[in-house]
Amino acid sequence: MMMKTRWLRRPANGLPPMTEPSPDNQDATTLDTIVARKRVEVAKAKEMTPMTTLEARVAQVDPPRNFFAAVVDELGRSETRIIAEIKRKSPSAGLIRDDFDPVAIATQYEKAGAAAISCLTDEQHFGGHLGYIQQIKDQVRLPVLRKDFIVDEYQIWEARAAGADAVLLIAEVLNEAELLDMMILIQRLGMTSLVEVHDMENLLKVRRHIGFPHAGYSLLGINNRNLRSMQTDLSHSFRMAEVVENRRVLVSESGISTVDDLLRLRAHGINIVLIGESLMKQGDPGAALKSLVEGARNGRANPKPDPESET
Repeated sequence: MMMKTRWLRRPANGLPPMTEPSPDNQDATTLDTIVARKRVEVAKAKEMTPMTTLEARVAQVDPPRNFFAAVVDELGRSETRIIAEIKRKSPSAGLIRDDFDPVAIATQYEKAGAAAISCLTDEQHFGGHLGYIQQIKDQVRLPVLRKDFIVDEYQIWEARAAGADAVLLIAEVLNEAELLDMMILIQRLGMTSLVEVHDMENLLKVRRHIGFPHAGYSLLGINNRNLRSMQTDLSHSFRMAEVVENRRVLVSESGISTVDDLLRLRAHGINIVLIGESLMKQGDPGAALKSLVEGARNGRANPKPDPESET
């Protein structure tokens, strides 16, 4: 079946219009299909912007901000630090936020106490754009992670040229050699790697590489969302953490929405979290984040957000 596409109006920020699958498209969105499409996207990007052009852009951008230092508690105070995520939609939730202004949301997050920002840059399935990163950094002082499906080192140069301070690497997408090469390149460009795993098999393969090639440049993320079924399970982080020796670099991702979730993670030695969907669904994402930050600081559990306040 051929995919029909409807064009969205050009955003007020001046970025190119994006496409969105029409409701009658029934093609299943899987990790494999996303990765296959991403490889085609990268091949086209290389034709449009040669590597030499990217390298020249990288030489001109400001040095990266220290994402690792922003989220890792070196003093062992067991303080929860939140990487607040910005995304318009997702394959599992569909359209999350219609009134989508990434810069305004990032500004709210900074004021509410976020440690760092995660910015989705995949256009088709998440409504993101690579240009959002620099727009955000022009207005906030927090470091920004490029969250996308990285399949080629070209995308790492692309991320740095766009102003990214950190890059997500998904272990289920890359083989071990590719992962190590990318971690080396990310460190060479002064950025932080967030190496994400879901399966225990992949965790056992990559855990020894966290801290490579130099300590202070890589984090280990546990994705509580099954990338195949798209279901979330917070206890997945608890189980996976049992085989991680250095939990201070451990990041729990997905399925986190309450202070109680944060306190449960803290009890298992996990003090860094990435939260997106539950914040983006709120009428005021900044207020929702502030409630989590203050609740975690005071060790006080709050109820789940009121569904009536969601947009």
